[in-house]
Formats: sequence, C-alpha cells, structure tokens
Amino acid sequence: MSRLREYCGVVGVIGTPKAARLAHLALYALQHRGQEGSGIVSFGDAGSRAHKAQGLVADIFNDAILDALPGDIAIGHNRYSTTGASSLENCQPLVATGRRGEIALAHNGNLVNAAVLRRELEEAGAVFQSTTDSEVILHLLARSREEATEEVLAEALRPLRGAFALTIATRDELIGVRDPWGFRPLCYGALPDGGWIVASESCALDITGATLEGEVGRGEAVVLDRSGCVRRARLPDIEDERMCIFEYIYFSRPDSVLLGHSVDQVRRGLGRRLAREHPVEADAVVAVPDSSNSAALGFSEESGVPFELGLIRNHYIGRTFINPTQEMRDDRVRIKFNPVRALVEGKRLVVVDDSIVRGTTMRKLVKMLWKAGAREIHLRLSSPPIVSPCYYGIDTPEKAQLIAASHSVEEIGRDLRVTSIGYLSHEGMIDAAPSGIGYCSACFTGSYPVTFPGLEAALRGGAAGRARDESEAARVHEAARSTGG
Repeated sequence: MSRLREYCGVVGVIGTPKAARLAHLALYALQHRGQEGSGIVSFGDAGSRAHKAQGLVADIFNDAILDALPGDIAIGHNRYSTTGASSLENCQPLVATGRRGEIALAHNGNLVNAAVLRRELEEAGAVFQSTTDSEVILHLLARSREEATEEVLAEALRPLRGAFALTIATRDELIGVRDPWGFRPLCYGALPDGGWIVASESCALDITGATLEGEVGRGEAVVLDRSGCVRRARLPDIEDERMCIFEYIYFSRPDSVLLGHSVDQVRRGLGRRLAREHPVEADAVVAVPDSSNSAALGFSEESGVPFELGLIRNHYIGRTFINPTQEMRDDRVRIKFNPVRALVEGKRLVVVDDSIVRGTTMRKLVKMLWKAGAREIHLRLSSPPIVSPCYYGIDTPEKAQLIAASHSVEEIGRDLRVTSIGYLSHEGMIDAAPSGIGYCSACFTGSYPVTFPGLEAALRGGAAGRARDESEAARVHEAARSTGG
C-alpha cells in the first residue's frame, strides 16, 4: 500500500421520482472515496429494488438499470475493498426485512467491536450473508422491538463502538446518522424539486443541484420523510468530538465544504504553515497531483516560490491505493505520474505531498524527478509522520509497515534519496485546521479516542505480538482491515 485507503461514500435521496438517478449522480461525485464497488437500492410502490456490482460507477449503471430502480427514495454506496474483502457479497447498500418491513443501509466507517457484536447476534440466531461489519448494524436495526424511528435508532446504535456515518432507507423515510464521536462526515441539502439528499460530502450535493442546508451532527440522526418534514434526534451518550483530520488533509474533495469550511482553503492553510516551518530556497513548487495541489499552492503563496505543474497525473486510471493487490498497485504507480522535463530539468524543486505511508510511491517519484534532471529535491509533507494504524475505517498497514514508525525523519529522507525533507508538525497541523472542532489524529500520535480489547496486541503487530494475544489481536486487526464500510 503506497497511499492511505479511504473508507466509503454514502448517499440518500428522498422526495423525488428520480431518486435513483440523483443517487447515481452523487456516486459519481463520491467516486474518489471508493472504486472497488458501487450500489443503489430504491424504494417504490412495489418495495425495494437493488443493483450493485464491483467496479466503477460508470461501468455499473446505465439508463436501463436506473429505469429498473423506480421510487422516490434511494440510497447508494461506493466502497473500497481491503485484503480478503473484495467480493460482491460485501458491496452495499445492504437490505434486510424485519417486523417493520424492509430496511436498507449504507455505511461509511469501521466498528471496532464488530466481531463481538456479530458473535452475540449469531448466538441469538442471526444469519449473516457477508463479512462486512456493516451487516451487524443492519441486524441490530431489523431486530429492534421499538416502534418510533428515533427509538429504534437509539436502541440499535447504542452498542456500537467506532466510526459510522449511515444512510438508511425504509419505504417511508430516509435517515442520516453519524456516530457520537463524529469520525465520518455527513451533510444534507434541499433538492430543487422539493426533495432532500444526504451525502458524505457537499460535492455530491453540488452535482445534483441541491443546496447545502447543514451537517448531520455527531451523535445525531436526521430523519426525512416524503412530505419534506425534517426531524433531528440526538442519540444518547454523546462523546467528545473526534472527526478524522485526514478529511481535511487528503480524503475529501477540495471543492467540498466540511463543517462549514472550504477543504481547499484548509489545505492551502496547511501548505502555508508548512512553508513557515520548513522554508527552503528553490526554483519551483511541485505538487504530487491531485490531492496535494491545494497544499502546494499554499506553500507557494507563503514562500514566494512559483508553483509549477512539474508532475502530470494520468487521470484514466484509479487511485493506486484502492487496487486490491500490491502487484496491481505497483503496476499503476509506474503509469500514474510523469514529470514535465522542461519544468524540472536543472531546477531546485520543492515537492509537496500530503502524506507518506510506506514510501513506495514517493521513492518512485523521486527517482523519476532525478532522472528528469532535477538539481535538488526538497520533500515537504502537509501532515505529520504516520506512526500508527487507523482502526476507524482507514485501511492503513500494520505499524511495522509504516515507514515513519521505524525510521526517523532523517532516515526517511535518506531512504527516499531527497535533498531535504520536512513534515508539518502536529501542533502546526492542529493550528492550521479549523478551530472549534475536536479531531482524531491517532495515526500521528498513537493515542486512540475509542479503545477496545486487543488494541495493544494489535499495535505490537507481527508474529510475536499475535502470539501474545492471538485470539483477540488478530481478530481485531482483521476486522479493521476487512470492513466494507
């Protein structure tokens, strides 16, 4: 894995006869959040209809398929696959039937106690059709004995630990829910024809013509019905806010608005702070496209060093880290970027990227730039070193495979063969990020806001760590890596 794998993208639409088509458009806008599979479930007079498959949105849906998804309620999901989980059975949305009728669910995030909850449900007679932790949530919703929607949600979601942003659909309602820590983003907006949309990012609202109305709060459910009524319900046991800071650094699209802040402007702020912390005399600032463009522009604005398009990205391949095997990822890295020799040759370059995981991609990029005639290469990262895995929905490698977990910054620079290297400090990252928001930065600090049995053993990693607590640590790490959400 050369880059972090993001989690998934979710969407829900209600109150318009073209619900599935609008969900389809939104999934296009959320394609960056997952490229391994996609699906839509719609609800109409005849109940639910579903279509899901592995692949890109453009390859999965066409006019005939969308025409076969009638109804004025629909939810959709883009997913990435992790090791051992690339299968159609794990594609979402998931559908189940309970005593209140059919219910469909799309999940973004990862539950750290999914294995325990699944075991309890299986012992109570539940039968699972997939290996994704998202199905645990679906079973809890379907089995609730409560009647009111808000009470069903409170009962079903109370046992969950970890990250979940959900879109849930029934024959009568569309629901958006965020976990009590607010790890994952979820917003909602009004459609031009009077309907509503809920989605992971505001860019999905833009493509449908919707107006952003607000964010689903952490520990909150927004319930929408066909009449246009919007009910907001706070779930019990609200925790300290811990939104994933990588949403601002890398995951969200720069044209999205997240918690009231432009992602592009936040990234430029990170780049400006990086330029102040690690100044260097150079001829050009070069971004590793596309996710680092905004940070590189911020670095250029602060430093006065001109921004140049020194690396060109091939947009006709997917994000390398989303491909399911390491061999496929390595093949795609080789064709993903190409240096512009006229802008690189003989130049002192500041190469700006958002992060380094293993160093695989950066090693190849640096080699390309030296070969293209770069005079100096000064690497700058708009986030701190990643030293710990994430268990809340980002598929990072085990700690032993993270280059910064076992190498100092100076050692990383020598390994990558750059002239100099500089990471944004943790303090600088928090100062540059929007204030008034509580962040999860466990991947930079090793301090986890939601702990769980087996965490220490999982962090030890390797054969020795698993031998000390094989029964729990291996289960925890595999659960974190095999999520479908």
